[in-house]
Amino acid sequence: MRALTLALAALIVLIQYPLWLGKGSWFRVWEVDQQIRAQREANWRLQARNAGLEAEVRDLKVGLDAIEERARSELGMIRQDEIFFQVLEASPAAAPGEPAAR
Repeated sequence: MRALTLALAALIVLIQYPLWLGKGSWFRVWEVDQQIRAQREANWRLQARNAGLEAEVRDLKVGLDAIEERARSELGMIRQDEIFFQVLEASPAAAPGEPAAR
């Protein structure tokens, strides 16, 4: 009787082994699920970035306003009939009556 019990216990352990430690085990399923979640989050961030870039490309293709804005901010360009004024703010250390230190 004792041998039968040990044989059945060994059989149960052998049957359970693939479930817990084998190729398709619960741990492996959990690990793959975590990887899928991380990849979905990365995909979501990249889709948001791509949507922003697509909108920017569409703006640059369709409207001249976006091109003009980019030329002004990034390249410092002005129109031919415009006058450029640069306003310098006083540094916080300077007194109100004194010129700002350069």
